[in-house]
Amino acid sequence: MAPLVSPLRASLSAPLPPFPTVPTSPDSHPDLTELRRRIDALDDQLLALLNRRARLAQEVGGNKAAAGEQVFHVPEREAQVLDRLTSANAGPLPEEAVRIVFREVMSACLALEQPLRIAHLGPNGTFSHLAAMRQFGRSAQFVACDDIPSVFTTVEKGEADYGVVPVENSTAGMVSTTLDLVVDSPLAVHGEVILAVHHQLLGRSEDLAAVRVVYSHPQALAQCNEWLRRELPAARLESVSSTSRAAQLAAQDEHGAAIANELAAEIYDLMVMRKNIEDARVNQTRFFILSERTAHRTGDDRTSLVFAVKNEAGALVDALAALSKAGINMTKIESRPSRRGTWEYHFFVDCEGHRDDPSVGAALEKVATHCHFFRLLGSYPRAKVVA
Repeated sequence: MAPLVSPLRASLSAPLPPFPTVPTSPDSHPDLTELRRRIDALDDQLLALLNRRARLAQEVGGNKAAAGEQVFHVPEREAQVLDRLTSANAGPLPEEAVRIVFREVMSACLALEQPLRIAHLGPNGTFSHLAAMRQFGRSAQFVACDDIPSVFTTVEKGEADYGVVPVENSTAGMVSTTLDLVVDSPLAVHGEVILAVHHQLLGRSEDLAAVRVVYSHPQALAQCNEWLRRELPAARLESVSSTSRAAQLAAQDEHGAAIANELAAEIYDLMVMRKNIEDARVNQTRFFILSERTAHRTGDDRTSLVFAVKNEAGALVDALAALSKAGINMTKIESRPSRRGTWEYHFFVDCEGHRDDPSVGAALEKVATHCHFFRLLGSYPRAKVVA
């Protein structure tokens, strides 16, 4: 089929409006009015460029549709674009700001082709929702699910393109529900998000003295225990099902506050009374991105697998040695009761590289020879930590 010819090509090649510059001598500085005028001119140029990019995205979507392609979202391509832009960034914008800005640009442009549906652990305003938004941008359509199994089911039924589920926290450890479900699910681990967890104290006003009760998830309360004892010693602590539910309650209670994230403050119209009140300065949660499709190789990938070794002396050592002998770095190993037999364990392993890398593929085949159960969960782009 011939490529789709877009009627927008003429507008895409139209020149941008010139950016006005004002010569200055070494001893002179433009005043505030002039600086603002320059910013306005740059904003006009940015808007023109963004719309030109959006029209190109529409043209890409039209070409894909004409060719009969069903897959509009290519996360490996997005990862490569973000890596290229952050590598080329000369500042003063920090790399993370560049990632966030261009993630939203790509999200908005993709929505013009085909909006993505993202299932996440609800309700809206949870850290899972925040992780999904950071990964896919605000232009995606988010589907809040009641629990982690529902996220799997929603994607398996085709009611969402991707699912986002927590798999481990740097202070609380692995999320057992996710590990148990991913073993038997037909879905693949298509990506990962690593979110820096920051807890905010939210309320209807900024008056800390008015707070009589603090709502939050038990884990969040525990992670802010020292701050709460120091700053709100008389407040009652009330455990609820989620940080998002805590924000809902605080929005209805003039003497209540919630420990939640900044997204919950936005959704439930609350003020951030105090920022980053967690006791541990390093607190990260890793999320799996689930999909019916596998991810292509990017050159900076991670592979996750699960297996149960044969009942033979040294079987686990031999299985892991297959990775080390191939020079493949194993970044995590976790054991869980398999639920398939008494005293049988599943071993969850993360290693660097992609299944399509020749050395990784050959090593995985050797690992499998020492196992009576082996499943490759997925190979996917390695995540960058999101602040």
